Amino acid sequence: MTRRILVTSALPYANGAIHLGHLVEYIQTDIWVRFQRMQGHQAIYVCADDTHGTPIMLRADREGITPQALIERVYAEHTRDFAGFHVGFDNFYTTNSAENQSYCEDIYARLKEQDLITVRSVEQFFDPVKSMFLPDRYIKGECPKCAAKEQYGDSCEVCGSTYSPTDLKNPVSAVSGVTPVRKASEHYFFKLSDPRCEQFLRKWTQSGEHVQPEAANKLKEWLGEPGENKLADWDISRDPPYFGFEIPGTNGQKFFYVWLDAPVGYFGSFRNYCERLGKPQAEIDTYLRPGHDTELVHFIGKDILYFHALFWPAMLEHAGYRTPSKVHAHGFLTVNGEKMSKSRGTFITAESYLTLGLNPEWLRYYYAAKLGATMEDIDLNLDDFVARVNSDLVGKYVNIASRCAGFISKRFGGQLGDVSGHPLINEITAERDRIGECYDAREYGKAIRVVGQLMDAVNQFVDQNKPWDLAKANGDRLRLQQVCSVAINAFRILSVYFKPVLPNTVRAVEAFLAIEPLLWEHASGALPAGHKIGDYRHLMTRIDPKQVTALVEANKENLQAVPPPAPTRHAEHQQHAEGPATATHIAIDDFAKVDLRVARIVNAEHVDGADKLLKLTLDVGALGARTVFAGIKAAYDPEQLKGRLTVMVANLAARKMKFGLSEGMILAASDDSGGPFLLAVDDGAKPGMKAK
Repeated sequence: MTRRILVTSALPYANGAIHLGHLVEYIQTDIWVRFQRMQGHQAIYVCADDTHGTPIMLRADREGITPQALIERVYAEHTRDFAGFHVGFDNFYTTNSAENQSYCEDIYARLKEQDLITVRSVEQFFDPVKSMFLPDRYIKGECPKCAAKEQYGDSCEVCGSTYSPTDLKNPVSAVSGVTPVRKASEHYFFKLSDPRCEQFLRKWTQSGEHVQPEAANKLKEWLGEPGENKLADWDISRDPPYFGFEIPGTNGQKFFYVWLDAPVGYFGSFRNYCERLGKPQAEIDTYLRPGHDTELVHFIGKDILYFHALFWPAMLEHAGYRTPSKVHAHGFLTVNGEKMSKSRGTFITAESYLTLGLNPEWLRYYYAAKLGATMEDIDLNLDDFVARVNSDLVGKYVNIASRCAGFISKRFGGQLGDVSGHPLINEITAERDRIGECYDAREYGKAIRVVGQLMDAVNQFVDQNKPWDLAKANGDRLRLQQVCSVAINAFRILSVYFKPVLPNTVRAVEAFLAIEPLLWEHASGALPAGHKIGDYRHLMTRIDPKQVTALVEANKENLQAVPPPAPTRHAEHQQHAEGPATATHIAIDDFAKVDLRVARIVNAEHVDGADKLLKLTLDVGALGARTVFAGIKAAYDPEQLKGRLTVMVANLAARKMKFGLSEGMILAASDDSGGPFLLAVDDGAKPGMKAK
């Protein structure tokens, strides 16, 4: 029976680059989708950029562009990187779409009809400088349980405790650096604690059909024992300013929380795909509404299991949509046994990998060899990566064709001999179902191990029969053709098994063998006698360890001195470049002469009679208070600056101006494209600290 499956990967957030950790999921999903298609099933693979929320809004603000401009730029970067690793989406879209908004509003309205939406007052931290409520991850302070400093507003990375942001001691806004204030606001909640949701989720999560056993155990822990409902209602609203969809009927005062519209984005992307192809609404509904013989399969990281296996199915069930058939959760990626690190160069971006010329299928193969169906983490050991790819893909797989194809082309005009019923061919085809079951169950590592054993058997066959010696013996011509034909046919079947993992290489194999695109059913029998193959061209090169060394170096956090930003002078802002400046080198002693200090803007005010100046009062720690006149009036409202941390030149000679004495200079960046942009300082820095 042909399966009809809508497959998704978790949506990448449009606030950063794709890195090798992200690619674990997309490569895992892509392999599964390609295998399903090789079996003749209809698997539609959709995804989208997750584009809403406070981080997007704040980053766009820092860069001086609109959120729409930011997400469009990131979209181009993400689609480039996914294509570079042969991730074959049928549709990669955006959550900032009319299709997604329509589904969000429909689901919300249906939940409201079911009395599963409630409104109640919530006290949150509010940033008085930015005039915004702060998300949990934008508040830092001391853990209320263990007193560890610099902890986020939702959980402690030291003791593992979870808590409300308002429980933090000595909280600080990560946006402006000021102490936030408590402020009440009415919020909208999805009543996840409702007995109807609890009853549904207990059945859905513990049925054994939808999630892995270890995921089911974790979900049971979150649910609690029967009669002990641990589920809390889910806050689905945010206050302005916020980049997202307005909640209907709130007059622009409430927006859907990004985690509501992000998973709904799967549906928005699918609908966009169908409408582009002219498919009717009835066909769309066969995938999105219950009662049809279709499947909805999600691949996610284990860190978002709560959202995808509790909120999401409960929301869909009670809004009249179909619930997921499967939620496959995977673990994280470590590199050389440790968390990815920018300082060590192991926080590796997809772009850098491709730019340095590394074959994306090297990584696809290595991940496949490591991946299983559990939520265990996998490790990218860079030395093992080089050794395994060179040994398995080049030394074993590609080596079969390179050792035998030349004899067929030169001695037999490219024509294969009759090898039907050969024991080695039978041995390899006999593993088809076993390998297929492994792929379907996402046990890629097991599949690769079986294929590896088969590659060993083929290479042993070649070694034992020594076609290079047979080519020297005039009387062994037919045996030479048969030995090489067996090897080439075995190589073809191995290519069937590798095709979900190595789509680009196998495409070249299909051209070399002059055959139609390989399907799973082709892993049986042999090509007919007389079939003519093409000339062999090298299919894959070895990894040079120097390439991996260069990759790590390219991803190390740049700690070298960079050209200084354009300063904001005592007087009017006068930076206006006519062209690129010519940099000259300075010695470290020259740099050390500039006393750069962290400063907090205590007060900012307009200056009477000045068109471009603001008067800033700065707290520079032990250096005391300083007054600086800065030409940033056109870019900043004084109220926005109060409480911000920035950088100042503290040992610049004071300058007497008609408006008063300016006792230093703050730093900002600008060029012809815009500015000035005031330099910001990470939270945790204190006024008076020296920049080195």
